[in-house]
Amino acid sequence: MKKLLLAGAVAALLSTGAFADNLVVSNLSYETTEEDLKDVFGQYGQVYSARIITDRVTGRSKGFGFVEMPDGAAQEAINALHGEELNGRNLTVQEARPR
Repeated sequence: MKKLLLAGAVAALLSTGAFADNLVVSNLSYETTEEDLKDVFGQYGQVYSARIITDRVTGRSKGFGFVEMPDGAAQEAINALHGEELNGRNLTVQEARPR
């Protein structure tokens, strides 16, 4: 019973992104959507979240965003996608620094 509870607690932590890396993705085309990021990064593991930063006034993309993934998958995505083309632009993918 204790093992089952512990497994459930670990699964809950993983699903909240507690053991996740936050990646910053820059040089995005203004046409790139959060769904595009989820699709591309999803090839390397589960994507907890994908967010494109937009201008508050115009609502237009600022050309960068963040993707949150499990630790191992995040490193694999960095290795595979840094410098690769998405919507006509070469991506810059790196681990985001904490604020």
